[in-house]
Amino acid sequence: MSFWKFLVAGGPVLWVILLCSIAALFIFLSKWYQFHRSKVDIRELVTGLVNVLRRDGLIEAITLCDNTPGPVAKILAAGIKAYQNGDDIRNAIDEAAHFEIPRLESRLVILATIAKVAPMLGLLGTVIGMGETFFMLQIKQGLSITLAELSGGVSEALSLTGAGLCVSIASYIAYNYLVLRVESFCLEMEKAKTELIYFFQHRKNDHSAPSAMTSSPEEKR
Repeated sequence: MSFWKFLVAGGPVLWVILLCSIAALFIFLSKWYQFHRSKVDIRELVTGLVNVLRRDGLIEAITLCDNTPGPVAKILAAGIKAYQNGDDIRNAIDEAAHFEIPRLESRLVILATIAKVAPMLGLLGTVIGMGETFFMLQIKQGLSITLAELSGGVSEALSLTGAGLCVSIASYIAYNYLVLRVESFCLEMEKAKTELIYFFQHRKNDHSAPSAMTSSPEEKR
């Protein structure tokens, strides 16, 4: 049986399963491309920012973050701007992360829904196909019906369950892979946040130490 004949024989339910598979493939490819473009060497980025910030190059550091793709660079830019403006660095980074994480997780719920719904759609198609087969048996009652005709109808009905399971399995694997990538980005953002805050805290301590050393004898008393 050709693919087109299979689609025609499968009926509307098979077309819905086919649309679900196309949607799942589109979501996976678009998210994979988004994550691929956002992937950067976090260690190299943080090291470069620290070297620039040690020279008090705040504008240069922000420009470096703006020219670097990905959510990690965006939250680092938010932390540097907060330090420049005298705001709370941790809160600024957390607010930026709360904006970036939903962008990473966007459309993943659709992929998870397809993974759960596809096998039920296949089962629905099988039930409908089996019902049509037995209905034909009732119509042809008393007439001759070959085993090939009966088995063909049952085979077409069961193939819908197989199609739904294939779409579900592929979607579930793709969903778990993308979730792992999101978790990896979240871990990288947390590490970058910790290193940036650690740098600024030690920088404040270094700036406050000379002022304490140069205080007057009267102040020391």
